Amino acid sequence: MGGRPSSPLDKQQRQHLRDQMDTLLRNFLPCYRGQLAASVLRQISRELGPQEPAGSQLLRSKKLPRVREHQGPLTQLRGHPPRWQPIFGVLRGDGRLEWFSHKEEYENGNRPLGSTALTGYTLLTSQREYLYLLDALCPASLGDHTQEEPDSLLEVPVRFPLFLQHPFRRHLCFSAATREAQHAWRLALQGGIRLRGTVLQRSQAPAARAFLDAVRLYRQHQGHFGDDDVTLGSDAEVLTAVLMREQLSALRAQTLPGLQGAGRARAWAWTELLEAVHAAVLAGASAGLCAFQPEKDELLASLEKTIRPDVDQLLRLRARVAGRMRTDIKGPLETCLRQHVDLQLPRVAQTLLDTVEALLKVVRTLLAQGMDRLSGHLRQSPSGTRLRREVYSFGEMPWDLALMQTCYRETERSRGRLGQLAAPFGFLGMQSLVFAAQDLAQQLMADAVATFLQLADQCLTTTLNCDQAAQRLERVRGRVLKELPEFEGDVLAMGSQALTTEGIYEDVIRGCLLQRIDRELKKALGANDVSCTLDGCLEVPWEQDEADEETEAERGATCPGQPGSGAQIQPRGPPSSRETLHT
Repeated sequence: MGGRPSSPLDKQQRQHLRDQMDTLLRNFLPCYRGQLAASVLRQISRELGPQEPAGSQLLRSKKLPRVREHQGPLTQLRGHPPRWQPIFGVLRGDGRLEWFSHKEEYENGNRPLGSTALTGYTLLTSQREYLYLLDALCPASLGDHTQEEPDSLLEVPVRFPLFLQHPFRRHLCFSAATREAQHAWRLALQGGIRLRGTVLQRSQAPAARAFLDAVRLYRQHQGHFGDDDVTLGSDAEVLTAVLMREQLSALRAQTLPGLQGAGRARAWAWTELLEAVHAAVLAGASAGLCAFQPEKDELLASLEKTIRPDVDQLLRLRARVAGRMRTDIKGPLETCLRQHVDLQLPRVAQTLLDTVEALLKVVRTLLAQGMDRLSGHLRQSPSGTRLRREVYSFGEMPWDLALMQTCYRETERSRGRLGQLAAPFGFLGMQSLVFAAQDLAQQLMADAVATFLQLADQCLTTTLNCDQAAQRLERVRGRVLKELPEFEGDVLAMGSQALTTEGIYEDVIRGCLLQRIDRELKKALGANDVSCTLDGCLEVPWEQDEADEETEAERGATCPGQPGSGAQIQPRGPPSSRETLHT
């Protein structure tokens, strides 16, 4: 039970993987350097561009999304042959899962038996579903192992399982003692997987946006167009996933037939081999990016010094180049859009709008319930201690795993509808899209809570009695809820390239496509009678300079995009949801 790879990675194999990563970095880093310049220009243009009126949006929450630490006893399937053994599990605040032989080992600060970053994992709580996935990894037709012993791996039912599956790593199989413990671990692990996966998308650093754009362009140069989930994780984890995807087919063909064992034991051995390959590739990616870090820091500082004094000139130059490109490609592009986009766009727009609308409805409901509880406690119990406790609980709503799960379930229910986009459009970034929607829900809740608490603090005074204070809170409640619908159209927000021919060319094409998306969403939103200020969502610092270069007719032929960082959790749609619309 639990066959192992015929041999671990030898020195030659590890060197081969390092060489593969070195080659990837040599091809990727020039693209990354170029996107760093584009990202710095975007940030400076955004800083210097017109700002939205302070009263037109929710306040930004100063609390950053965080992984809720969790710990408790579990049993784990491990060893050779694999068997269930008791452990003490600890989920760290950085999204790393560790396991110890005993709780005392953890409390004494000893090294864990094992650990893993949760990036890229999928959590399953159904043994049948996991076994179906495991059986599909190594079909019986691959190799002749009929002489092996019958399958016995995981043949005994597991009452409260927690299976962590990864496309390029060893699977982790845990079991909780009770259904309640399983539920608590499920919420904690799902939160860790999401926040660990979207670390780049949530970053406000120009380098993060530059990295994501560079990965997309690098993969386009390799012939990969469209969206998938490869950009989940840190920069090193993303490059590791890129190389693993490139090498996976060859790796399977070379090593799978030689694995010992049969059925699930053979599949288990395959995931252990993948773990060794993944570790070697990740080490190479981390070393390469670490070596590039001093150059990147120096380049960012230099770009800031050189771009900021000349930003107006650069933006005018970009506008002139974009105007010429727009004129040159207008005919063929319009023909392409009519033939391949216009017929499909209503379906795509409505599918995405349905998802965001359902999510926003749940956020509004939870927020209204929380504000009503505060007002109710104020009327019924003037105790300062009790009220402070309730205010604290209200402020923690965005980070309450059980409460926010109501929102997150809504996005999970949308998987079926969103999955319908895969076949006609080749969209494979389903997990990224779901995570982006969940990040959006959490950020909207955090901003709304922060807004309510600040407005309440401003309007409440010690001279008010309980009824008067509750009445003022009711007015604040109405004001906060009124602002929420304005963000439903923000899935249109987009990133933009800077002064490279390829980047400007892509912007022009996306601008024309965004005009159609804008028109279709306004049409759908109008039909649904949903209030949404789409025009306010499409800020365009680029267009401030283009206005001097274009005629009114030319401006009408394009839909501006927002060149914001796009890498932070904010009411504007996260990058993966934007990319979905563009695809």
